[in-house]
Order: sequence, then C-alpha cells, then structure tokens
Amino acid sequence: MKNFSTKALFAACAIGMTFSSFAGNKDRIGQAGAPEMLINPWGRTTGVFGMNTAYVGGLEAMKLNIAGLAQDSTTEIGLSHGAYLTGTSININNIGIAQRIGEAGTIGLNIYSMSFGDIPTTDYFNPEGYGSYRPQFLNVQLGFAKQFSTHINAGLSATYVSEQINNIHALGLAFDAGVQYVTGKRDNFHFGIALRNIGTNMRYSGSGFAINADQPQSTPTFAVTASYPSDKFEMPTTLSIGGSYDFYLDENHLKSKESMPMHRLTILANFTSNSFSNDYIGGGLEYGFRQYFMLRAAYRWEKGIGDAATTTTMYKGFAFGATVQTPLAAGRHNVALDYSYRPTDRPANGVHMISLRFMR
Repeated sequence: MKNFSTKALFAACAIGMTFSSFAGNKDRIGQAGAPEMLINPWGRTTGVFGMNTAYVGGLEAMKLNIAGLAQDSTTEIGLSHGAYLTGTSININNIGIAQRIGEAGTIGLNIYSMSFGDIPTTDYFNPEGYGSYRPQFLNVQLGFAKQFSTHINAGLSATYVSEQINNIHALGLAFDAGVQYVTGKRDNFHFGIALRNIGTNMRYSGSGFAINADQPQSTPTFAVTASYPSDKFEMPTTLSIGGSYDFYLDENHLKSKESMPMHRLTILANFTSNSFSNDYIGGGLEYGFRQYFMLRAAYRWEKGIGDAATTTTMYKGFAFGATVQTPLAAGRHNVALDYSYRPTDRPANGVHMISLRFMR
C-alpha cells in the first residue's frame, strides 16, 4: 500500500506541474539567447523530435534528460553530425563519452560545436564587404547520473557556453537536472521529468563594440574610442515531462518469462514548457526488432504551427528516424548508426542528423 501511495503522489505532482505550466509565454518569444542549447545533435532522439524524455538512455540523455545517462552500457563513445537547414552552410558537430564508475554512477562529457560558414564582413565605409568571418558556438557539458534503485534514475549536469562572433564573444554557464521512473512487468512503463538550461545571464562584449570618433568640442579636434556595451540575455530554460509504454508484440508466444521478445512497439507522449517560446506537446511511435533495427516517427504541435501567418517555428512538426545496430567482438561490443530527418518550411530544406555510437 505504501508503494502504491508513493507512485500515486509522484504521478499527481507531475500532472500538476504539467497543467500549471501549460501556457507558454508569447510576450517573451525570441528574447532568449544561446539558441544552440535547444538543438539536439543526436540522430536517435531527434527521430522523435526529442520527445523521449521518459526513456532516453546513454550519451544522448545529456542533451535531453540527464537522468538517462545512468542507463545502458558501461562505456559509450558517440559522434554526430548535423546539416542544419540544408543549404545554409550551418553545420553541427558533436562528440561525447560516457563511463560507468561501478555502483557510484555514470559520468559523461559532451562537446558540441556549431558553425555558420563564411559570412561577408561589412561596415559603414565598406558596404560591399571586405573579407569574411566565421562565427563559432561551443558547448562543453559535464554530467553525472546514478541509478538509485531498479526503478529510479536521477542526474545533474553543467554546461559551459561560448559564442564567438569575430571580435565579439559571450560566455555563460547552464545547469540541467532530470529524473526517470520505470515500472511494469518487463519495466515497460517509463516516466521522466527534465529541467534544462537554468543558468547565468550572458552578455556580448569585445572590441567589436568599440568605435573611433572625433571629439568635436575640443580644439584642436582629436579622435577618441567609444564603447557601447550590449544588454544581457537569459538562457532558454525548458521543462519537459514525458511518458512511454513498451508493447512486446510477440510476448504471448514466448516459451518462458525469461525469454526476451523480438518485436517491440513503443508509444510516447511528451510536453515541454518553454520560457521564451511556445510550449510543445506531441507523441510518437518506435518499432524495434530486438536491438538490431529501429524505426521511429513523431509529431510535435505548438500554437500556430501550419499557418504561415502565425507560426513561430520553421518546423512542420513531423520527425522520422531509423537505427541500425550490430554486435562486435563476440557480442561484447555494439556499434549503432542513427539517422533522423525533420522537414521545415522553405527556403530551408529540412534538418538532417546522423550519429555513430560505440558501446560495451
């Protein structure tokens, strides 16, 4: 009875948080900085639009729900590349490593870089341009997660944020926290909560804000250097709440309870509250043949989507993805290839993500 009461209280608190935050904040849309903090670089999770808060595991959890870092393999190394808004020369590169430390928990390191290609340099005296510059965004995240029982994982992480635009830069520090709960006959019901990007304010500074100007009040006239500081901006804080359920399609044909089913169908639902944009709500499906092959698709809705006059997003709301995974070294190691595609409105040509993961 005590166990049931604990579960009921946990669910009631989560539902209350969901309804109290289901509002968004249209008056603050576009006022946050560090937008790269909201871009997930992993091919598996973006195949369901990052709505697998409840069951995401391994390295990918660092960009979605840090609690999931405590799941899966003892060691994992991942690489990913994204063609963001195909045709715009915006590229995403990401590398991460996770290592379990016995019963103490799992630590993870993720390095994320976003580049924008060569942009022409112009100023008041050279409107046609003179050379080019390359903006660079860099995030370095360090996380820790622990499995506190067979049912509960929790984790924390910190992210160093650096944005460099020619001779202007901004630095910041953000924190994530997350919890995952699992139950069911085969641990097939999952629930998760993730709070992301709680951090310091950021401000651009550097010699790019300084200009040389004449001092007209002096005799003789001489030049002075004036600096114009920029305003501060906040991190794009989000709160995500999600649930999922695994259906094992061939469970009734198994010879024993210890046998693992071959065919899995997972349904998921997720809600995300954004501090500086519309809230998201959506759901998806994932089919898995053992651990060898997975197909997934999802739809994420937000206010105004689908209407060119009112939408505040470039996405059409759909996401698709697939994973191929195979064992290596007599089954002790695994390698997985993940891919996802999210269609966007023109003139962009969608977002492609591809990942390669090694696990043991």
